[in-house]
Amino acid sequence: VQLQASGGGLVQPGGSLRLSCAASGTIHRINNMAWYRQAPGKQRELVAAITSAGNRNYADSVRGRFTVSRDSTEGMMYLQMNRLEPGDTAVYYCNADVFRYATEVISSRFWGQGTLVTVSS
Repeated sequence: VQLQASGGGLVQPGGSLRLSCAASGTIHRINNMAWYRQAPGKQRELVAAITSAGNRNYADSVRGRFTVSRDSTEGMMYLQMNRLEPGDTAVYYCNADVFRYATEVISSRFWGQGTLVTVSS
């Protein structure tokens, strides 16, 4: 299973970006998916998560500005980031809890390689 995160870049404060995460490989079903981020010198933190049923959870620092969504049929997850702030600067990672086969009863967590978001004027 591979996860490919994309969509990062340089944006001015107040701007917007949309990140994408594409899952591929041997996949029977994807359970939870999530975005994390890691700023220089800081620990990786949860940004947003979405279940297979579409239930969403956000970090307090991004609630109301970021929106997580997914297209389960295509194995895709998105993060729409609005009103970006310099404090949002980080490498953003996606992960997914995957059942690779119908016979699996425990999912495995896979991570993407990260995409850099820089918010600066």
